Amino acid sequence: MIGRLRGILAVKQPPALLLDVGGVGYEIEAPMSTFYELPELGREVTLHTHLAIKEDAHSLYGFAKEAERRLFRTLLKVSGVGAKTALAILSGASVDDFARLIQHADIAALQRIPGIGKKTAERLIVEMRDKVDAVGGSAAAVLGARGAVPNDPVTEASVALQTLGYKPAEVSKLVQAAAEPGDSAETIIRKALKSVLRAS
Repeated sequence: MIGRLRGILAVKQPPALLLDVGGVGYEIEAPMSTFYELPELGREVTLHTHLAIKEDAHSLYGFAKEAERRLFRTLLKVSGVGAKTALAILSGASVDDFARLIQHADIAALQRIPGIGKKTAERLIVEMRDKVDAVGGSAAAVLGARGAVPNDPVTEASVALQTLGYKPAEVSKLVQAAAEPGDSAETIIRKALKSVLRAS
């Protein structure tokens, strides 16, 4: 089991990254909460990891904080919640924010996260209510032969949001409302996701 990796950040294209560990490149899927904490390319970083092994694939997930990994692993135990949905949850809300949504039984806010319908939101509240304190204190693109995402913050943010499950029309509105001159892709994504959770 791979529980932690320390290496050089070689590629950073939300929501995926490539970590060079002793000359071996690890493709890692991570939530946006982790991308907000990453250093510049070429710098060393340590990630808490979770390795998921299936018959047809081995997937590695990385997290900047141990609390994020604990929440991710706990979410995977909830019926109807897979890795993609768990990453979307962590991308749209911090561990503490998610805990508050669960404690306040905020079904409406949970449903605004891609992949979560009413039944899943209700199930999350029921199954996670007694677990959120323990996990924290109160998606994904694969790097491959398709080439890099254009080096434009708005485009990068749009691609990342679509990968997280938002529809193109939604992404266009979210990015247009969030983007300001000089914003990085991660800043645009952060503001867009916050606006989704705050929407009435």
